[in-house]
Amino acid sequence: MNIALLAGTHSGCGKTSVTLALLQAIQRAGLSVASFKTGPDFLDPLWHQAVTGKASYNVDTQMVGLADSLRQLHNATADYALIEGVMGLFDGRTGVGESGSSLDLARVLGAPVLLVVDVGGMSGSVVPLVQGFCQSAKAKGVTITGIIANRVGSAYHAELIRNFLEEYEQPPLVAWMEKNAPVLPGRHLGLIMPEASDVPDFSAAFHVDFDLIAWGELSEPQQLSSSERECWGSFLTPTYGGLLQGKRIAIARDAACCFLYPANVDWLRAEGAELVFFSPLAGDAIPDGSDALWLAGGYPELHTEQLSQSATWVSLRAFIEAGNPVLAECGGMMLLGQELIDIEGRARAMAGIMPFSVRMQARLVSLGYRESAAGVRGHEFHYSERFADETLASCFELERGDTGLYYKNLLASYIHWYFPSNPETVAQWFLKAC
Repeated sequence: MNIALLAGTHSGCGKTSVTLALLQAIQRAGLSVASFKTGPDFLDPLWHQAVTGKASYNVDTQMVGLADSLRQLHNATADYALIEGVMGLFDGRTGVGESGSSLDLARVLGAPVLLVVDVGGMSGSVVPLVQGFCQSAKAKGVTITGIIANRVGSAYHAELIRNFLEEYEQPPLVAWMEKNAPVLPGRHLGLIMPEASDVPDFSAAFHVDFDLIAWGELSEPQQLSSSERECWGSFLTPTYGGLLQGKRIAIARDAACCFLYPANVDWLRAEGAELVFFSPLAGDAIPDGSDALWLAGGYPELHTEQLSQSATWVSLRAFIEAGNPVLAECGGMMLLGQELIDIEGRARAMAGIMPFSVRMQARLVSLGYRESAAGVRGHEFHYSERFADETLASCFELERGDTGLYYKNLLASYIHWYFPSNPETVAQWFLKAC
């Protein structure tokens, strides 16, 4: 499989738009392509899927881990694998190019990097910027093989960039995007859901020379630690122990509960669970015969009026009070409170099962990778705050961020968990909570 990681100099440089444009161009060339996203993001993969028609999986060296990232890549049935990076190339959980960063993933995969540079208002300055990125990447065992310029003013501007890079022996300009290219719509949590807007056609604004793109082969790189080499040697033989064999798990899935990692859904099925889906927005009752429930995160704050009238809450309360296992993540947890207060101060009643309320904030409240004391990895990212929960006990012991809450066999927190990171512990959440 041909592989490349498309990274950026910083968040906001245009990685996602360029990724979508390149995916479209690859498909127009009649080639099959699978897409992936570095890090814990939910929305970018949905945009990838809207272009390719295939699920886009998260891969990284922090939350997903090397072994599972390798499995996702090798399970892809495509000629090409394009991985969109996270933030800037060297930004990760800690340090410069360390765990969780796009650079660290490129290192362990041996993947060449295509670097997206926002060249708006820039010409010759592109050279020292690219030089610095290339030198720092090379020092960590990663090669930047091509530059993709974004916000290019004209064909003449692109030619200037191309010539400067060539003159100073930098990676070639392999593609460029015009400054008047279509813009993806966004909101406080990032891009909007792709169902809310058609994916733009970037073909008129995106110019690519496929002959200049140096794809790599997915093969073992040289600079790996002993533990990374062990992962590499065993990645094709994941072990599934039927931890949830015979269990029927109901999953909330609609526009309000839409943040589900595809790998989590795959893992539940691989461990033997039967999955049934329902919609709180539609007022669905918890499906009959359900043994456990997963309230996924999403955008409840965009649907407060409809949710305030949901008929789901009656069956949800009965399910929880009966002591059935329930995992509620971020937006799914917000549904359980007394009310959800929007940014204008308007309050709407929610399920009223837990003694807290949630208030939306104008600024980001919490962001970062998380890990439970038991070793389950996840991510926290939200613009809301939970309050008046003093009566609730703590369930998780985390290094930072939300500590989690429990009631009977309900487990709730702001964390989006990555289930395969600790199968035994996660399975217990669906068998019993804490």
